[in-house]
Amino acid sequence: MEALAGVSKQGIRERIWDHMESRDLADFPRPVHHRIPNFKGASRATEHFPHLHAFRVARTIKVNPDAPQRNARFLVLESKKTLLVPTPRLRTGLFNKITPPPGATKDILRKCATSQGVRNFSVPVGLDSSVLVDLVVVGSVAVSEKGWRIGKGEGYADLEYAMMVSMGAVHKGTPVVTIVHDCQVVDIPEALLEDHDLTVDYIITPTRVIATDCARPKPTGIIWSKVSCEMLTKIPVLRILREREKRAGKDVALQVEPGSQHPAPSTMRRPRDIPQSQAASLGGSHSPLHGVDTQPAATVYVGNLPSNARVRELKRALQELGAVPLRLTWQGPQHRAILHYADSAAAQQAASRLQGLHLGANSLRVALGQHRDM
Repeated sequence: MEALAGVSKQGIRERIWDHMESRDLADFPRPVHHRIPNFKGASRATEHFPHLHAFRVARTIKVNPDAPQRNARFLVLESKKTLLVPTPRLRTGLFNKITPPPGATKDILRKCATSQGVRNFSVPVGLDSSVLVDLVVVGSVAVSEKGWRIGKGEGYADLEYAMMVSMGAVHKGTPVVTIVHDCQVVDIPEALLEDHDLTVDYIITPTRVIATDCARPKPTGIIWSKVSCEMLTKIPVLRILREREKRAGKDVALQVEPGSQHPAPSTMRRPRDIPQSQAASLGGSHSPLHGVDTQPAATVYVGNLPSNARVRELKRALQELGAVPLRLTWQGPQHRAILHYADSAAAQQAASRLQGLHLGANSLRVALGQHRDM
C-alpha cells in the first residue's frame, strides 16, 4: 500500500483492516477489525521463518497467540525448541510453556499450536523461572521497512516485551520478528512512535523477508507512568513486577496516582485516534447522536440485533473481542442489549472494539450512553 504519512496510528489500523476485508485478503476470524489480522497466505509466509539464522540458533522462542502466527508456533515445536506463548491479555501470568505429549506426531504438534492446544498442553512460567528468550515473534497490524510497528492498539505486545526486559528474559540484542501480509508493510511517520513502542528486526511476508536494520532503541523496561490503574488491576503479574521495582528504589508512579495533578499520557487508545467517520457512533461530544446523554457514560448500547439472536451469541462475540461487560441487559424484543462497564473509559474502549461487528447477516449498531433510539 502507498505511504500513509500524516495520519494517526488508528487511522493506519483502520485503513489496513478495511483494505484486507475489501480485497478479501483476510482469513478467519473475521472481521479482522480490532485484531491482529489473520490473512490468506499466513502459513506460506511462515515457511520463511525457519531459514532465519536467528531461528536456527535460538533455543527458546516466544510467539504471540494470534491466528496468523499459528504455523510459526508449530514450526518451533517441530524443531524441538522451547515455545513460550503469552497468556491472553496477561490475566493469569506472563508466559505459558507449551509441552507436547511424549512422541507427539505432527498432527498433535499442530493441535498444540492452536489456541485450544495452548490451553491444553501448557504449564505457566513464573517470574522466578530465570527463563531466557532467544527470539521474539509479535503480531502487527502495520509495520514499516524501517522496523517501526503498530499493533491493534491495546499495547500488550509492547508491555509483554517491557515485562520481559524487567525480568531479565530479553536484552537489547534479542531479535524481534513479525509475520504479516505484504499489504501491511507501509510507511509509518516517525512522529507517531513513542518510547514504549516495540520495533522489529525482521519482517516476514508471503513474498519476502526484510531485515530492517532498525536503529531505534527498543523499550528498556516498563514505563510505569504509562500504565493505568485499571491495567494494573487486571494484570496480577504486573503488580508483582511493580512491587519488586518499587523495593529496588525505582520510580513506579502510575499514569494516575492519588494526589497527582497531571496524569501521564495513556497507552490505551485515545478518542482522537478514532476516525471521524466513527466519532458519532462512539458518542463523541462534538457529534452527539439523537437521544445520547453527552455526559461520560459507562454503558454501551448495541442495536440491530437479529430477531433470532440469542444472548449467548452476543456474549461469545464480546468475549472474543475482549469487551466483556460487568453486566449485560438483554432486550431481545427491541433487538438490542445494554452493556454495563466499570467506567466510561472501559465503555469507550469496548465500543471501539465492537465497531463493524456482525451477528448473522446484521451489522450491529453501537453507541455510548443513554441511546434510546437504536
